[in-house]
Amino acid sequence: MERNFAEFRLAPGDISAIRFGVSPGHELCHAVRVLQRPDEHPLQWGWLRSVRANVPRDAFELFAVLIGERGYFPDFLTTTPTWDLEPADEAARLGEAPLGPMAVDLRKVVVRSAGHRRDAVERMLADLPLARRLIADAWLELWAALLAPVWTELERILRADIAVRARRVATDGLGGMVGGLHRAIEWHDDAVRVELRLHSEVLDCRGSGIVLVPSVLGGTGCSVLTEPPAQPTVFYPAQGVTERWATDAAALADALGALLGPARAGILLTSHAPRTTSQVAADASLALSTASHHLTVLREAGLIVSRREGARMLHLRAPLGEALVGSARVP
Repeated sequence: MERNFAEFRLAPGDISAIRFGVSPGHELCHAVRVLQRPDEHPLQWGWLRSVRANVPRDAFELFAVLIGERGYFPDFLTTTPTWDLEPADEAARLGEAPLGPMAVDLRKVVVRSAGHRRDAVERMLADLPLARRLIADAWLELWAALLAPVWTELERILRADIAVRARRVATDGLGGMVGGLHRAIEWHDDAVRVELRLHSEVLDCRGSGIVLVPSVLGGTGCSVLTEPPAQPTVFYPAQGVTERWATDAAALADALGALLGPARAGILLTSHAPRTTSQVAADASLALSTASHHLTVLREAGLIVSRREGARMLHLRAPLGEALVGSARVP
């Protein structure tokens, strides 16, 4: 049987053409899909138990119409994934999404749907400014209920996955790293190829590159963004996702505490965003000198990086620290 591929062609040897990102919007859209068909997502049952009672009904029904249970959903619901993309940034951009591309995406949903769903999307097309406002408000409601309570845990898995993949470029080469992302992804003649179910297409990504995005809630398969103005993007399953990913924060802290000591483990776990030495000390309820000592130990071990910004020294988890935090959760 002939295989179908989306082929992202790159310039020979251009490592910089491939970069990684995180996508809060992608995770939220797939969270809505998990809620629609929970039986298909056993790795998300722990998360489901923690959020199901708080799902905002109207916001969920609006997004269930937009996203459906599987297949295409509107590209405007997510922005180009970057390393530092925050949920608030994505929500703000959604509220200002250009109406022209939004209408194109909604028409794609119309031709792929029928009945109640088709009628609902056609009503959105009849008043795009109102639809955009309602969608942006629903995004915020759903985020607060579904992912905000677990975003620290979820983001930790994503960043740990990226740290491991980036290190593999140095040890296995670009092709080796790409080929290890998922069984549906391969490196072939200076191109990233992703096996698709229904069609094939070829994209010239020389000069623009592609973004690789790990996902926790996106299931066990891969998906792609290929149509302008979206940045060519490949979503793949993150490593280290177990049925306990949203419920084992205490177990993770205990595991790292046994390795590093409780104070250093706590500092490492909370170093996903840059903080000053004073902020680290206050967050950990430590004396400034004690926090400074622990930061020095973590920095010399390669687990955090520190950089000066004016008179302040800012501390952030290094790739090795991300990988350690991520691997600590894998049974």
